Amino acid sequence: MRMTDIQRCEVRPGRLVEWTLGPGTVAAATGQPEDVRPPAYIQESHFRTVRSVLRDDLVLPTWLGATFDLPGAVDLDALEEALRRWTLRHETLRSGFRWAGEEMRRFTVGAEDVALRREVVGDFPDAAQLVQHLEARFDEAAYALGWPNFLYTAVVRPDCTSVYLAFDHSNVDGYSIFRIPAEIHDLYTAAVEGRPEEQAPAASYVDFCETERAEADRIEVDHSSVSHWREFIRQCGGQLPNFPVDLGLDPGQGLQPQILVREMLVDAESAAAFEAYCRPFGGSLVGILAATSLAVHHIGGEQVYRTVVPFHTRAAERWSDSVGWFVGAVPIEVPVASDFSGALKAVRAQLRANRRLARVPLARILGLLGPEFHPASPDLYSVVSFLDARDAPGSKWWAERKVYALGRVTYGDKVYVWFNRLHEGLWFTSRHPDTDVAHKNMRLYVEWMRDLITSVPRS
Repeated sequence: MRMTDIQRCEVRPGRLVEWTLGPGTVAAATGQPEDVRPPAYIQESHFRTVRSVLRDDLVLPTWLGATFDLPGAVDLDALEEALRRWTLRHETLRSGFRWAGEEMRRFTVGAEDVALRREVVGDFPDAAQLVQHLEARFDEAAYALGWPNFLYTAVVRPDCTSVYLAFDHSNVDGYSIFRIPAEIHDLYTAAVEGRPEEQAPAASYVDFCETERAEADRIEVDHSSVSHWREFIRQCGGQLPNFPVDLGLDPGQGLQPQILVREMLVDAESAAAFEAYCRPFGGSLVGILAATSLAVHHIGGEQVYRTVVPFHTRAAERWSDSVGWFVGAVPIEVPVASDFSGALKAVRAQLRANRRLARVPLARILGLLGPEFHPASPDLYSVVSFLDARDAPGSKWWAERKVYALGRVTYGDKVYVWFNRLHEGLWFTSRHPDTDVAHKNMRLYVEWMRDLITSVPRS
């Protein structure tokens, strides 16, 4: 699934229809007693960050989304039924939070109270106006501090219908987004054919939150994980690391507008050759991080590449079909190597030594550090991520059905980089500060990575 923003996902004119939870469901939520299952640490950190920047008069949309086409004339009743079934399948979508002073309290609506409300918004003959409208609606309806904080829409045409869905990040991660199109497509087909759904029930992310938090709360300040992160942060100058090239930012400048860039980095043949070369060291993730360590040294002169690597926390098979935010963090330090083979060995050693740290939520660690760590930005750290999506359900028809993962690009001082392996090749997506210096250095990074990925297997 190609990652992009709403401006670059082939939006076409049509009649816009949207669904949200109905007034009866919202009313039921208002009267719900407290659900004692707590938020995940990553959820709580997310909500507190959005709340904090709002106090500084900055509204920070943080939604993720997915879009895909349904070919042919659409059956809106069947699509609505598919969306309702899919909402019931994932408990996090009918669960939210209230603030009691500075405390977050969960509520969860019963499945019997879940209903969708459909609204025909109107015709949009101009694609640019439709894009503008969708972005504004997602900013409003999928906002972290509201509830419900997701929205389903469809752009209807005689020959095909495009489905657009947006969720605040607290409900979904990348793996969740990649599964959504196939799940809803299968439910839609079942509804059209009048047969029961065939998908096995999905485990609840709300249950995962309770389990993960109970385990994390057993970690205290003298735990080895806390010591490891403390030393890593000290080595980074008291903060978590940004992408180590000049981004054209002045100290104290505040959050800057960001830009999204995306392109096919290498084709399927080159991606396969690179994977084969890196396999003895752990595969493409190790290769991407090793190549990045050499690239940032080449561009910025860094002698040690320090970064935080995201890892999914779906360790148990029961969570594999769940929608939620299953992400942990691993710090690594890679001294500059004389060649790519040396960089591969260094990254492999760091990941082997530190992979266990992903099991302890970073927000728990930072809470235990207390006054030792003062975040300087809502984006805690820069990310370089790799995800092989070829085994995701329905991935072979993603290009044909215009399937995209969507992200909202707003403000920030960090760099986020995603490498996604798809059937057609390796895609690069990044969001970074919209400065001339950042454009120049991130372009150097892309070209350096492309050259290395294509040349190393031949060497």
